[in-house]
Amino acid sequence: MGWTTDKLFNEAKDEAKSGAWDKAIGMFDKLEGRAAGTTLAQQAQLEKAFAQFKTGDKIQALATLERFLKLHPASPAIDYALYLKGLINFNENLGLFSFLTRQDLSERDQKAAKDSYEAFRELSSRFPDSKYAPDARQRMTYIVNSLASYEVHVARYYYSRGAYVAAINRAQLAISDFQGVPAVEEALNILISSYEALGLSELRDDTRRVLQKSFPKVATNKSVSETKAWWKF
Repeated sequence: MGWTTDKLFNEAKDEAKSGAWDKAIGMFDKLEGRAAGTTLAQQAQLEKAFAQFKTGDKIQALATLERFLKLHPASPAIDYALYLKGLINFNENLGLFSFLTRQDLSERDQKAAKDSYEAFRELSSRFPDSKYAPDARQRMTYIVNSLASYEVHVARYYYSRGAYVAAINRAQLAISDFQGVPAVEEALNILISSYEALGLSELRDDTRRVLQKSFPKVATNKSVSETKAWWKF
């Protein structure tokens, strides 16, 4: 193939636009080698990562991005690379509704969510004025709320089956790891009800005071069964 690097890039982009992701990946890979040391090679690497993501090969896409970040730490496209890294690990079905159809959010799901959060956090911190930063911040909020609501869901599940100590442990985890999110209110109510069930009146009253101080506008005499989760419509 005697194409120039610009011609090869344009042809690869056309393949990607038409959805021929595998073909595009091969062409971007070839371009990366042929244009080594140029900004076009960097662009090819990022385009290849996106194409790999679109084929569902998240592992290869992330590996390509990690290589890009390592080789080109001063690239003007670092913000996009971080955004794409966060996007690859991002699951828009995380936590909020997935546990309505399955009991467990796997460790793999949670790790991916935390990796996604870290990529978006780095992007927002290092490049606050990037055009990708607003969306990254919204996704960070979604991830935190989703993980917190999942912990509260598990705590509620344990409480409903009389496993009060387990309910307390999960509710405390949600409170300590995800401060300032809506799900904390329900976590505190689960703690209060669990302490009540175990006859731990001092801990119950202490937690009720925390609830009143943290959420002064809400009623604090609700039982767990009366409390409506923030994600329910």
